[in-house]
Amino acid sequence: MPRASKGAARRQSKNRWFAKAKGNRGFRRKNWRTVKQTVIRSGVYAYRDRRLVKRDYRRLWIVRVNAAARAHGVSYSRFMHGLKLAGVTLNRKMLSELAIHDEAAFEAILKKATDALDTAKAA
Repeated sequence: MPRASKGAARRQSKNRWFAKAKGNRGFRRKNWRTVKQTVIRSGVYAYRDRRLVKRDYRRLWIVRVNAAARAHGVSYSRFMHGLKLAGVTLNRKMLSELAIHDEAAFEAILKKATDALDTAKAA
């Protein structure tokens, strides 16, 4: 009786790898060794970029809040310090949304922050 060498299981395993390499060009989706390298590398990129996307969004929110604050004559760092002194606990995402969509609410928050800065400076 001939020796079994993983027949169907090996083919199924390879098919899973090839399915993950779908969308690549040339050998990157046809050659077994290259497919393994490609899929492993793509997994590394995916793992890394799941973390980087969070940083990128935070940077975007900070840029938006800074632009809105500077339009009213306050720098980003002084605005954030004023918010902390005033006890306002809005995160940067919400501040960014307010700066874009609700100018009046952002101005009210900015006023609270500047008032808190002024009282801290006077004390």
